[in-house]
Amino acid sequence: MSTLTKRAADSYSPLYFLASLGAGGVAVTFFMYLFFWVPHPDQPVPVFEDIAAAFAGGSLPLQMAIAIAVIGIAVFAFLNIKSLIWNLTALSAFKKTEGYEKLRNSNGETTLLAMPLAMAMSVNVGFILGLVFVPRLWTVVEYLFPMAMVAFGLIGILAFRTIGDFLGRVLTKGGVFDMTANNSFAQLLPAFALSMVAVGFAAPAAMSTATVTVGAALVISTFFGTAAILYTIVAAILGLNSMLHHGTAKEAGPTLMVIVPIMTVLGIMFLRQEHGLHTTFEVHAAAAETMVFLARMLTVQVIFLLLGMLVLRRQGYFTDFVLGSKTSPGSYALVCPAVALGVMLHFFTNKGLVAAGIIDKFTLAYWAITAVALASQAVAIWLVLRLNKQHFSKTEAAAVPAE
Repeated sequence: MSTLTKRAADSYSPLYFLASLGAGGVAVTFFMYLFFWVPHPDQPVPVFEDIAAAFAGGSLPLQMAIAIAVIGIAVFAFLNIKSLIWNLTALSAFKKTEGYEKLRNSNGETTLLAMPLAMAMSVNVGFILGLVFVPRLWTVVEYLFPMAMVAFGLIGILAFRTIGDFLGRVLTKGGVFDMTANNSFAQLLPAFALSMVAVGFAAPAAMSTATVTVGAALVISTFFGTAAILYTIVAAILGLNSMLHHGTAKEAGPTLMVIVPIMTVLGIMFLRQEHGLHTTFEVHAAAAETMVFLARMLTVQVIFLLLGMLVLRRQGYFTDFVLGSKTSPGSYALVCPAVALGVMLHFFTNKGLVAAGIIDKFTLAYWAITAVALASQAVAIWLVLRLNKQHFSKTEAAAVPAE
């Protein structure tokens, strides 16, 4: 008889929202080309008119970079939104199963935070699409900022409600949280979601010229950012304690590097707040101070990258779940640190080293550091395409002999 076909993603997990998150993150890495290489003197970010002018009058390398960036943003934004819609539909169906009830009564309940995390990323991607592809967007941007803040506010409420359900259950019913199964940094996912909401709220602080909008963005982004930091500290300590006792859960190994994207997202939040304080409230920070701040954030990222790669290599994770035939939805967590390192290196190079006068833009030293960021981006792109093929391509099941 004919063989059946199935996909790994048919066994649904909320962690598949990380597929949407990863694609959105790659779109952001392409926007870095435009943000740092296209002149935009009239506003803090490049818009359609700046990009068009740079493409028309720029050098051939700049034109190539712009073309690659625009195509990359379009392709991965499409994958981001497509995956988000698929996940929302799949989660709706999953909620009607026994598996969902089991999930809600286990440590894995926090995987539901992948939904607001991915939704917040998609709002950021939507804003990038507007900047790059919509002419004269900046003329109405002050009306868009409050709308974006409402969107992030609703996502933030969803995140806190989901966190509240989890903490309310485990903190009021003794013995329901399994410490032996907490041997990873999987419980940092809520902190990641909160940090993504925080950086979204910080965007109007950096880009708006309305004092009330900037002030509200500064206060609310501080609230979500501080909540993310507190949750990260507590969850990381508990997770590390369990890992020292029981070793790291193999399928959850990639979570050891979730600190990397959290650092990048919070780092950008602080930079956006700093810019808003400078332009609206005349609070000035020295370029060298920003450079040192970014160097500290990058140091934390490198340390956790080294730790994560050490454990993953010892466990043979890549051989099994990336290059091999085994599949785990948690593999998509590998995309996040690759994206985050690339983005942070762009900021460290341009807002840190160049702004402080340590290196000049577009020199050999500049491109040597930027090459590492581009390599990290290439890894993220490969991971998204590879994992999508593994999890969403149909494979033949074992043939059933005819009677």
